[in-house]
Amino acid sequence: MTPVITLLTDYGLEDGYVAACHGVIAGIAPEARVIDVCHLIPSGDVRRGAAVLAQTIPYLPQGIHIGAVDPSAGGARRAVAVEAGGRVFIGPDNGLLSWAVHASGGARAAYEISNADHFLHPVSPTFHGRDVFSPVAGRLCGGLTPADLGPEVPLARLVSLPEPTSLLREGSVEGEVVSVDRYGNTQLSIAAGDLQALGVRVGDTLGVWLGRRQLALPYRETYAAVPPGELVAFADSAGLVAIAVNSGDAAQRLGLPPGAHVRLSPTP
Repeated sequence: MTPVITLLTDYGLEDGYVAACHGVIAGIAPEARVIDVCHLIPSGDVRRGAAVLAQTIPYLPQGIHIGAVDPSAGGARRAVAVEAGGRVFIGPDNGLLSWAVHASGGARAAYEISNADHFLHPVSPTFHGRDVFSPVAGRLCGGLTPADLGPEVPLARLVSLPEPTSLLREGSVEGEVVSVDRYGNTQLSIAAGDLQALGVRVGDTLGVWLGRRQLALPYRETYAAVPPGELVAFADSAGLVAIAVNSGDAAQRLGLPPGAHVRLSPTP
């Protein structure tokens, strides 16, 4: 079976950072198939990286999954390898991996990546994606085990981002903005099933409270169901409610950053 390594970073595509990681992996594990999940995570946005990885992981083969959104690279944070659901997640212990680990059934074991025998040398303190995570992933494809990487880390000591929450009340559901994609679509922590439980169906009008502001938005199957420039709510590919502007930027128009509180309800 061909080993699979996936890469998620905030390195962008304007420089050679991603290619360097591919090159290191190819030099150690030329038989591995490398899947690029995303390299356009906003710089240092751990929460956005966590959301993208968690929502992509159900569609990826089992394998080794590198996450490198690491604003504290070179600092005190540790690097970890976490086993979950037949997968190994590699990256900084800053919460980036936590939602994907949860989506994979929860951590079974975790190890600090500290055995420098498996690194690329010299190690740059600011490029662990190339010098630590990529060579370790390649060597795991060759038979190295996570336990060879360093001491075991108690699972309770792994850094976890707070899980996005939603609360279904009588007549409404409350949640938060989980993330904002490159189009400005705002993904909420509210599942489409929560709206169904309130009796909201596609084609209805949805009441939306953003702090003290109240809006009435059409609830449709896709943003293309409204004219260009119009706001719309819909169930996205992850089954979560999103707010978008057809051919526009909803996050900018509404001032909705990740973490912003939102309440939804049916309208009469």
